[in-house]
Amino acid sequence: MTTQLLSTTGYDLERAAELIKKGGLVAIPTETVYGLGANGLDPEAVGKIFLAKGRPQDNPLILHIHDASQLYDFCREVPQTAVLLAERFWPGPLTMILPVRDTVPKTTTAGLDTVGVRCPDNAATREIIRLAGVPIAAPSANTSGKPSTTTAAHVLHDMEGKIDAVVDGGPCRVGVESTIVDLTGPVPRLLRPGGIGPEELERLLGALVIDRAVTGEIRADAVVRAPGMKYKHYAPEAEVLIVEGSSEAAARYIRSRFAPGDAVLCFTEELDLFAGLNPTAYGCALDPGSLSAGLFAALRALDNGTVQRIFARCPTGGGVSAAVRNRLQKSAAYRTIDAEQVKSEK
Repeated sequence: MTTQLLSTTGYDLERAAELIKKGGLVAIPTETVYGLGANGLDPEAVGKIFLAKGRPQDNPLILHIHDASQLYDFCREVPQTAVLLAERFWPGPLTMILPVRDTVPKTTTAGLDTVGVRCPDNAATREIIRLAGVPIAAPSANTSGKPSTTTAAHVLHDMEGKIDAVVDGGPCRVGVESTIVDLTGPVPRLLRPGGIGPEELERLLGALVIDRAVTGEIRADAVVRAPGMKYKHYAPEAEVLIVEGSSEAAARYIRSRFAPGDAVLCFTEELDLFAGLNPTAYGCALDPGSLSAGLFAALRALDNGTVQRIFARCPTGGGVSAAVRNRLQKSAAYRTIDAEQVKSEK
């Protein structure tokens, strides 16, 4: 199979929609990451997503719709909280978990009685969905477990010859996957942080439970309601080790242990502290948006076959910083060192 590279012009969007309608796989641009899209109502087409990615079958997919009114087509119940969230954050990087209608196949929901739905903030992709006339099921367009794709080139690196087409919409603006909130319980539950921070959700909803999968590992046999909760994700081949603490303490710790085959992933403000170690900056600590936009591209740049270990600096705080921290923790399998504590023990 030859993977076509399509643009966001009208004719190419029609071609992408036709491929989706015919059961094909098309990588689509969104504000978060590129998605690997198929007709979400076609079990055979959805099955191709799992095959192309090497994705576990018990990892549910998200349905992408072009307008909030489509919620009622695929969800049995749409509570007032969902209406409020859609009015405030859609189109945008928010996925809502809701009770699913029978029209959505079990392949898409991983056998669950719920489904994740979002309306992406990308006009080209919403037009593809509208032209196709079906919701598009789309996880991130990377090999399962690897860093997500934020450019068309990333997609082609992982999916060339495995999918029908990639629609090149340029670099993704947000750069990390959508925030996921479960609305099926008595209190909304945050299942995955993303471009919309928990503080923003709490201001609108009044109460929010943070699922344990956000801050730590969960059991391998756990049944999960959303993508990115259970399996190791976002990881390059190299071992990732998060180094916490002040910039100075982290630099001392890393310099004392740096060896051939190691690399440093840091904030732009810290580049001078790691001079001589060929550090890679993924954004500014004072600009969390730059960190989310740059994280996966930086991890992919370091996934080059020569790096065996990555010392990574991780932001603190809420908002999108929480999403960046979540992705780095999962890529590191929660391996973290407190450089301040190590210093005090010496």
